[in-house]
Amino acid sequence: MTDTKLRLRRDAELSEADGVLRVTTPGGSSALRGLPPGTAGALRALAAGDVTEADLTATVVAGDGEAGLLRWHMLVRRLGKGGLLEYSVDAARLRPVGAGPVEPGAAPGPGDRVRLSRFAVTTAEDGVLAVRSPRHSGIVELAPDAAAILGALAGWTTPAELAGALPGLPVGPMLRFFAAAGLLAPTSEDETQPIAQWSPRDLWLHAHSRGPRVTGRYGGTYPLGDRFGPMPSAPPAFGGPRIDLSPPDLEVVAKADPSLTETLERRRSLREHDPDDPITVDQLGELLYRSMRRRDGYTGSDGQELVDRPYPSGGSVHELEVYPLVVSCQGAEPGLWHYDTAGHALERVAEPGPATAILVERARSSAVLAADPQVVLIVTARFGRVMWKYETIAYSLVLKHVGVLYQTLYLVGTAMGLAVCGLGGGDAEDFAAASGLDYYAEGSVGELVLGSKR
Repeated sequence: MTDTKLRLRRDAELSEADGVLRVTTPGGSSALRGLPPGTAGALRALAAGDVTEADLTATVVAGDGEAGLLRWHMLVRRLGKGGLLEYSVDAARLRPVGAGPVEPGAAPGPGDRVRLSRFAVTTAEDGVLAVRSPRHSGIVELAPDAAAILGALAGWTTPAELAGALPGLPVGPMLRFFAAAGLLAPTSEDETQPIAQWSPRDLWLHAHSRGPRVTGRYGGTYPLGDRFGPMPSAPPAFGGPRIDLSPPDLEVVAKADPSLTETLERRRSLREHDPDDPITVDQLGELLYRSMRRRDGYTGSDGQELVDRPYPSGGSVHELEVYPLVVSCQGAEPGLWHYDTAGHALERVAEPGPATAILVERARSSAVLAADPQVVLIVTARFGRVMWKYETIAYSLVLKHVGVLYQTLYLVGTAMGLAVCGLGGGDAEDFAAASGLDYYAEGSVGELVLGSKR
């Protein structure tokens, strides 16, 4: 590629010990043994920053002679296949993240039809526009004055038309970068169901939460550990009225409960409640106690307060909270309440009003109920509990936790003879308006309707 510069990927480190050069990235390391002087010098130049292919060739020839070029080209190919190199031209850079090969291939022909993939996502990062696809482990970085190529690729065009419309930009090399990063739409992008069924948002979440291939950092990396301390295990207490709940006798409950197999077989989503005999606050308290009370707490080796509850949670962070929105419950006034998992109590959050009425109406509509539900259990996540420790997978962990809490509430509710129905969606902004909580700090991530069985 004319005027293309190369360098080791920015998160790679080159070290030397006992004549062995080692390239280390977050995904692992590669040892390079027995390199001749010119090849080793060229590798050091790649580690120092951007360098042209001509300069690299000159370094190899000066140290190893013409005969060293074949070995050098084989090493460059190996580094590219390993996703260890970045490539740049004026106004654009192709760089790898995560794992997988990232190499510029052949440029589209002058008359080939090209278009930006519908999965391409652009973000602003450190003065450049980063364009990436959840289908590939490469990223193309564009200087701000090169952003016009994104608009030009919004519809089908050709490299020749792009070159005429974007004078001064290295269109050919940029298209090679786009193709290498999976940013150009193949003609079959939407013609088959397996790929047509994915939205960009869903595929982005799936790809980034299922492994480090398309992201450089993955899992328990503590991305906020050097900026903020961990959140406490329990949220601040609400200042409203409080209902202390009576804990059930679990030995008595265990003798009276149906078997697990029977409970699983009886479990159904029940949408009808008994208006003449609403659920009681004791029943609500028993359901919450058996499903999500705090059984124990301790401090982890990283300084984060960890919790034990009846259902599992990644890293024992237990970021989920439950807010019963009471419409009709014997022993509890209508309004929005919060379940204190440590104190086994209900705390009043908000009186009934227009904001809570919207939440009730949305739940009624979602569950296709003939009347208002007796109780709406709103599940929230205190996001910082998970996002302080986990990177890339944090929100997918929240959704997994919501799923296991749903099943726990379903099974306990079925064993108790209650009507439980999980809902498929809700409105986090409506909950923020009703509760007064910060949408970004703690937001609703699940809802269930609950009541006495008709």
